[in-house]
Amino acid sequence: MYETKLTRLSHGGGCGCKISPALLQSILGEAQKKLPFPNLLVGTENSDDAAVYMLNDEQAIIATTDFFMPIVDDAFDFGRIAATNALSDVYAMGGTPIMALAIVGMPINKMSVESIREILRGGEAVCKAAGIPIAGGHSIDAPEPIYGLVAIGVVHPGRVKKNSDARAGDVLILGKGLGVGVLAAALKKELLSDTGYKQLIDTTTQLNTVGSALAGMPAVHALTDVTGFGLLGHLLEMCRGAGLEARVDFAKVPVLSEVLSLAQQGIGPGAIERNMASYGKEVEFAPHVETWQQRLLADAQTSGGLLVSVAPGQAGEVLAAFREAGFATAAVIGAMQAAAIAKVSVS
Repeated sequence: MYETKLTRLSHGGGCGCKISPALLQSILGEAQKKLPFPNLLVGTENSDDAAVYMLNDEQAIIATTDFFMPIVDDAFDFGRIAATNALSDVYAMGGTPIMALAIVGMPINKMSVESIREILRGGEAVCKAAGIPIAGGHSIDAPEPIYGLVAIGVVHPGRVKKNSDARAGDVLILGKGLGVGVLAAALKKELLSDTGYKQLIDTTTQLNTVGSALAGMPAVHALTDVTGFGLLGHLLEMCRGAGLEARVDFAKVPVLSEVLSLAQQGIGPGAIERNMASYGKEVEFAPHVETWQQRLLADAQTSGGLLVSVAPGQAGEVLAAFREAGFATAAVIGAMQAAAIAKVSVS
């Protein structure tokens, strides 16, 4: 089916390749302080999804980059997933993408020109669906296959959605079901059904375009997307930025249907353990929350769903926007509340 399985050419895949949250914090150190540029609306200070620079009173530029190693063996699907994931950061800031640049690193002695072309063609297909060009890029000969995008977008400065502006009393809404990392781990172990593979591709190639619509809703106070640090990790970033506690009801969290039995068997990426080791002390689990459920909340998502903190009276409007955009499983999963210490509690 493939000349060489892409997932066997790399030591990790998708957003599970991310450096663990704790190690990343140690590496960045002082680099995460607020930078002294008044037009830089969003920088490194709150681990947000992208940088935002104000050009004038009506326009701001969103800039981000995301790339990783193969999460699937099909070259075209790999390209699609990587591109969808990269563009998600623009939508997570409330913006609209306008252009992308390709980031390409390939082991040219291990892969055919045809396979590399298919990866690029997958990325181009997603950008075409988003209505933007891939206007350039950069390529290198690398020991493992790497693909992604630099994504550029625009947003009105007054509509930027940060991950740090949640308010006490807000409702939390998650746009996509969890379990991408579990499905990818099962694929690598050759335990994934055809239905599971379809779910994996369908969810990771669904563009989070609804983020642009959410930008126009003043009641949406904070927005981010759930990727390599898992739901818990990205929700904790939201809590730290706002100084709040998030309360999550596991029974309300959407989970991809093919994931449940696999998760209960303990299948999942190594990123789960790295994530839990990094931030587990900031999470409180009720006694009835089982170990597999805890792990699922820390599962590394690739091209995951948007996570929204919205005033309770407008939660229905946000859910309607998700439904209209084709996100059938979007759901209210909890709420934000005042707290002395930023943390997540799961019941």
